Amino acid sequence: MNGLVIAIDGPSGSGKSSTARGVARRLGLAYLDTGAMYRAITWLALHEGIDPVDTDAIAALAADAELEIDDDSTATVFRINGHDVTAAIREPRISENVSRIATNLRVRDILVADQQRRITEARASGGIVVEGRDITTVVAPESEVRVLLVADPEARIARREAELAGAADTAAVTDQVVRRDRDDSTVAAFTEAAEGVTVVDSTHMGLDEVIDRICTMADPASIPLSETPSPETPSPEPPDKE
Repeated sequence: MNGLVIAIDGPSGSGKSSTARGVARRLGLAYLDTGAMYRAITWLALHEGIDPVDTDAIAALAADAELEIDDDSTATVFRINGHDVTAAIREPRISENVSRIATNLRVRDILVADQQRRITEARASGGIVVEGRDITTVVAPESEVRVLLVADPEARIARREAELAGAADTAAVTDQVVRRDRDDSTVAAFTEAAEGVTVVDSTHMGLDEVIDRICTMADPASIPLSETPSPETPSPEPPDKE
């Protein structure tokens, strides 16, 4: 799989993170969660007491931030300016503020350039699976495999609730999912597939089924036909950690 780049976009709760990591593990590729990069900047802004709506201050913060991403086959560790924020960036307070960071166009320019650098380095050393909002259209439109992963709103909200395990009530989770999609769609095209992008609807698919589908797009030989699940058999929906 030398030099392979797999780009996966989709709305909140569609299963991007679990799917992308599973595909990366299956194919022996690196993995990059671009949404977590925006979350890390959000954490740093709150940590430094900077108002997320102060676009100039946030852009300056992002430009100077040192973001380290250590990935292996089981987990990814995020550090920003020396702080391990792997767990902290998944907190509800980050979800409540991350769209303000992600819709800052200057921050997007900074992080997109960083993401493209990481993708170039990973391509040279074997390949990478990258997931986010604008990977198939802006960050890596030349990717060999380009996927828009979608799911019904009800399924996406249920997955996010399960992920948070009671840390937020249904109303708060619904607001996070719906509002984030609405806000982020003003700066990233992830609601409709661009030309050449394959749509995969995970509403009634289990995580392994989704991973199998994308892996066969990248390498048909990666899954023996006898082991390929039947699409007529619904399975539990995959969680999303974006």
